[in-house]
Amino acid sequence: QVKLVESGGDSVPPGGSLTLSCVATGATGTRDRDYVGWFRQTPGSELEGVAAIRRGFGSTDVPLSLMDRFTVVEDVARNTILLQMNRLQPEDSGVYYCAAGFIGTLGPGACRVRENYLYWGQGTQVTVSS
Repeated sequence: QVKLVESGGDSVPPGGSLTLSCVATGATGTRDRDYVGWFRQTPGSELEGVAAIRRGFGSTDVPLSLMDRFTVVEDVARNTILLQMNRLQPEDSGVYYCAAGFIGTLGPGACRVRENYLYWGQGTQVTVSS
């Protein structure tokens, strides 16, 4: 089983930046940590996949609507997946989760589908407000 812990959520003004961290541990020797997805739950909306990464390869997937503001990277030394968010807007407010244990079929956008992950962290709150 993979344990995921998110951190870095905060309250920032519009136009600000935040970097969220996700540490995934456990399931050593399995492929359960190969793919990590970032999702967010914003008020009144469905859980949305905002980024994903294939660890060790640097392959990332960010939806076109967020590509100019969100970046996902792996900090190998710290065993951490980072979600870097720039030019934040109030509509980016919500709880951000990371997920692992990919069980879906790989394909375009598959790593940003919530049903394709087994393990989830507790989430970290991001608030964008003036």
